Amino acid sequence: MIVTRFAPSPTGRLHAGNIRTALVNWLLARSGGGRFLLRLDDTDVARSTEESAASIREDLAWLGLAPDAEVRQSDRFGLYEAALAKLAAAGRAYPAYESPEELELKRKVAQARGLPPIYDRAALRLGDAERAALEAAGTAPHWRFKLDVEAPIAWEDGVRGPCHADPAALSDPVIRRADGTWLYMLPSVVDDIEMGITHVVRGEDHVTNSAVQLQMFAALGAAPPQLAHLALITGADAALSKRLGSEGVPHWREAGIEPQAVAALLARLGTSQPVEPVAALADLLPGFSLSSFGRAPARFDPADLAALSARVLHLLPYEAVASRLPQGMTQAEWLAVRGNLASLADAPGWHAIITQPISAPQAPEDAAFLAAAADLLEPLEWGEDIWARWIGVLKAETGRKGRGLFHPLRLALTGREQGPEMAALLPLLGRAAALERLRNA
Repeated sequence: MIVTRFAPSPTGRLHAGNIRTALVNWLLARSGGGRFLLRLDDTDVARSTEESAASIREDLAWLGLAPDAEVRQSDRFGLYEAALAKLAAAGRAYPAYESPEELELKRKVAQARGLPPIYDRAALRLGDAERAALEAAGTAPHWRFKLDVEAPIAWEDGVRGPCHADPAALSDPVIRRADGTWLYMLPSVVDDIEMGITHVVRGEDHVTNSAVQLQMFAALGAAPPQLAHLALITGADAALSKRLGSEGVPHWREAGIEPQAVAALLARLGTSQPVEPVAALADLLPGFSLSSFGRAPARFDPADLAALSARVLHLLPYEAVASRLPQGMTQAEWLAVRGNLASLADAPGWHAIITQPISAPQAPEDAAFLAAAADLLEPLEWGEDIWARWIGVLKAETGRKGRGLFHPLRLALTGREQGPEMAALLPLLGRAAALERLRNA
């Protein structure tokens, strides 16, 4: 069974980039009949908030990305302690005592010498007595994972293909700070093992992290998940996805964007597949494959999202929108007008046109035609095909056709220059309202 996870830090709202990551993980799990899990990476206790955690759940719910389970890293510190102890016993984790200032000085010296700023492993050269003296003096250690610099790192990436990393070119990563708080690297590996994660899909800015974490999986005696790294998306201003600012669920909801449009665009962004409107998330599952994603950054344009949202709206059945429509708006009304809506905010206007009196001034030269149109409509038997039968009579009696025939009728009956098909609207207006509007015009 495929098991994926979305692992945001609850330190702020989701943006387009990490929403795309959540969506792709959901699609991958659902396409294989698997599970999609939410993990809140809240090891940064100072910055993590319940408000942000709640907003993440709300955003996922709005998008339809319901997780099958949720875990929080702050509930799992015991697992990380046990993993650190295991690594230390195997010689794959060690305490280091340099202060941040000392480490920064080392980095500057290395750069001045034209060397990469890699940690020099000075802590490994300390003896037991030296470590004891430091701790007696009140210097608490941070802990690092010891990379195996003799073992090249390689994996087959679900998006990028064959990937390689030289561990000798990397610093041994800090996995726990001197104050006892955890950094991202080890807890993520421990959780992926314990949660049974089979596939990790995330942004390409994690490629180096993945290389290091592959050694952590091996050091803990666990098989790694399959890895896939998505190219980052850029905004209309070429900003990276993490800087797309307000482009998130609150912004989209305020702008009247449909959640299916967000999913339809982000699921295909950067792939070889066309972006098409869908009425439901499940419509994106057929043909989904990580192999369709390319390595080039993809551009996210809010204008594309607005246009796609309108096309999504035109597909939605009445049941999908009924709770958001004006009170009393029927299924027949919805089916008649949905194809002309840019957003659902336009629906009340058309409901009012159908159900309430309107004022529609006409050109004086059309007055006689509209009076005749009313007289010819009145004796006709009312039915769903009333528009076609009425137009046939009008053409025969008045000789009008084209815009000269249709435009005055639309304007008199709806007050609008353009809109839904009159064949669908006229039956909804009813005989009495239609005759009143024609004669008032």
